[in-house]
Amino acid sequence: MFKEIDIPQRTIMTPGPVEAHPKVLRAMSHTILGQFDPAFLSIMDEVKEMIKAPFGTTNEQAFAIDGTSRSGIEAAMIALIEPGDKVLIPAYGRFAYLLAEIAERAQADIVMLEKDWETPFDQQEVIEKIKEVQPKIVAMVHGETANAQIQEMEKIGAYCRQNDVLFLVDMVATYGGVEIKVDEWNIDIAIAGSQKCVSVPSGLSLITFNKRAQAIIESRYQKELGLSKVERNERFIQSNYLDLSQLINYWNNNRINHHTEATSMIYGIHTGLRVLLEEGLDRVYARHTLNNKAIVAGVKAMGLGIYGNEDTKIPTVTPILVPEGIDANGVKDFLLEQFGVEIAGSFGDLQGKIWRIGNMGYSSRRENVLQVLGALEAALIYFGAPIQVGKAVKAALDVYQANHKN
Repeated sequence: MFKEIDIPQRTIMTPGPVEAHPKVLRAMSHTILGQFDPAFLSIMDEVKEMIKAPFGTTNEQAFAIDGTSRSGIEAAMIALIEPGDKVLIPAYGRFAYLLAEIAERAQADIVMLEKDWETPFDQQEVIEKIKEVQPKIVAMVHGETANAQIQEMEKIGAYCRQNDVLFLVDMVATYGGVEIKVDEWNIDIAIAGSQKCVSVPSGLSLITFNKRAQAIIESRYQKELGLSKVERNERFIQSNYLDLSQLINYWNNNRINHHTEATSMIYGIHTGLRVLLEEGLDRVYARHTLNNKAIVAGVKAMGLGIYGNEDTKIPTVTPILVPEGIDANGVKDFLLEQFGVEIAGSFGDLQGKIWRIGNMGYSSRRENVLQVLGALEAALIYFGAPIQVGKAVKAALDVYQANHKN
């Protein structure tokens, strides 16, 4: 016989997933409703509206897609890309290459603009590349969690709009933690997820798109065979499950029977978004900024370095340089085993060279910040790292005290 699962208590300070808000977990334990129950449809309608605020948009189309953040990214890209379409992907971190992977599978003509991972792009460099290659789509990442850098994009978006280029942006690491302005930045389609700053378990992707993108998506609509043998389209979107032309109807008045909705996840995202809006987005962003300052102050007080350009560091992730001679994975495992605190490593050339502390959603709390700093200092002492002892937590407390006085 299998025993009942025993879940250990953890303090999760990774760049995702993060600790789910207790109100979210309570909401997800409610009884299941049928997906066409009027009470459930009302919840879906409210989710649609609440999604828009952290995106900074008045788009008509905003809804959730069943699946992790990657499902929304893939849905967005295959909705716009047809075989042979030219797609420009500026890469300053790992997740731009995910965009390229999806574009490749959609048979796009891909042009990469690559640079080191220490800083994002100067916007003019991207604009010059757009002028050169004349793509149909520019696909970018707003906040790269692999290196904790954030990309400015208002000028890129303006140029794309002026020159009829579609602008697609992965906002998974910034949605709900950093101010986003989808409409002002002329972003045609933007994607986020439930498992980061919204403090909901992994399992939903959030998406919004404007009328420019919607026109392309709807021009590729094909009703599935089980519902109609007549409505065929030579330009159909490759995936049925991630077909935005059908999901538009599923989330709007038509309510086609596309898939069985993950009702408990919708309860969760409704609650996570409502909690954000009740706190007030300005206060949410200020909380993330303050906790970021405390983390950075504590890390530096230990004598540790921050990877990359601090002027363009994302507030939701802090990349810490691993001291020479220290086993990066050993420290990370020690934190989890001895303190129940989880942080992350990184990818590619940065694997084993940096640790990443997340600062997202419900995990972005003072008690978590103090706990991760204290645990990291203790782990480094145990591993014999040459750090300044007894200063990390005090430095963070000084940040909080100064903020309190202000």
